[in-house]
Amino acid sequence: MIVYGRNAVREALRGRRSASVSQILASESAAREPWLSGAFVLRASPAEIEHACGSGEHQGICATVDDFPYSQPSELLDSDCFVLALDEVQDPQNLGALCRTAECVGVSGVVICERRAAAVSPAVCRASAGAVEHLRIARARNLADFLADAKREGCWCYGAAVDKRAVPYDQPDYCGSVVLVLGAESHGLRPRVAACCDALIALPLRGRVGSLNVNAAGAALMYQMLHRRRPLDRAP
Repeated sequence: MIVYGRNAVREALRGRRSASVSQILASESAAREPWLSGAFVLRASPAEIEHACGSGEHQGICATVDDFPYSQPSELLDSDCFVLALDEVQDPQNLGALCRTAECVGVSGVVICERRAAAVSPAVCRASAGAVEHLRIARARNLADFLADAKREGCWCYGAAVDKRAVPYDQPDYCGSVVLVLGAESHGLRPRVAACCDALIALPLRGRVGSLNVNAAGAALMYQMLHRRRPLDRAP
């Protein structure tokens, strides 16, 4: 895999794939970044870097690394886990942005679907600003089965949905082991996945648009859950 963009390459050098970074191509300006000190860098033109990584969004740098090392879904479940599960999220930009927020919030891991969903790709690495390098991400063959397993392990599963059955997002306490489930961009949670959730939750919508982007909704809900699980520090 060739990752590109300054944040994506920097975090690849710092994360679990650091030992596999085998080649770094950088423009003259990018090669002067302090965090590249000690790394073997080949100078290249922007056109050469674009040819190597296949994208014009490279910011003057790309690097070759091993394929992303996925975890097993069961490895993300423990007595106080906070897991983000994505039901067929297909846009790499959304997956990357959600992973960035998840890493900042401190989730235990992210579960994505094996089929009909975005996987961890170079575009996702860049969109996450390299956050995927520090996250445990698992692929589930069947997300509903994963949620059933999570419930057997004592997790409470909360699905985000614009649904009359949903309770306000600030009603649950989100304590203990929890799984936040977000649906696909076009149709939200699939019926079987929604049925596996202990509760459906909804953010308030005061305007004329009927829903939020999955990335925006996920960010709001993850920070609400963080606030409830570990109250944020407040100035005296």
